[in-house]
Amino acid sequence: MLIRRERADDILSIDAVHRAAFAREHPGDGGGPAATPAGAADPAEVHLVHRLRSDAGWMPTLSLVAELAQHVVGHVCLTRAGVGRFPVLALGPIGVLPQRQGEGIGSALMHAALGAADALDEPLVGLLGSLDYYPRFGFLPGARLGILPDEPAWVSHFQVRPLTAHEPGMTGEFRYAEPFYRP
Repeated sequence: MLIRRERADDILSIDAVHRAAFAREHPGDGGGPAATPAGAADPAEVHLVHRLRSDAGWMPTLSLVAELAQHVVGHVCLTRAGVGRFPVLALGPIGVLPQRQGEGIGSALMHAALGAADALDEPLVGLLGSLDYYPRFGFLPGARLGILPDEPAWVSHFQVRPLTAHEPGMTGEFRYAEPFYRP
């Protein structure tokens, strides 16, 4: 597996990853992931990545794909965010093709993204996500470090990962790039 920067010719493959990874369940099918039906709206994550690419918070060096046998099977991006007056990063979305989940691809993307952010002297990464999954990568509730999201409804699943350049005085309200606030 190769983890590398996104290229322009990866966009359709990245769309396909997020379309499959975030596909909504079909009503009455007994549960489980299923492909988005033909003609159905794409999951919000597909549109979010497109909006982020045209935002000032987009960081092309931190949009990474996982490639197996020259096929994109996963994607993650980090974008500029802020905690008060401090520039930090937001992670998401992260997606892996359903048929490749459980193979360590998501973990490899997480480690690559966090390592790249740390190498760039970024102080902190914030995200909204599973309280069972992300702590294995060093994420902890933002409130423990005095960092709260600017949307109160997000507090329960808002987490941060301090990096080497983090300083204890980096506290306050976390603000994502503007596209995260649009439907």
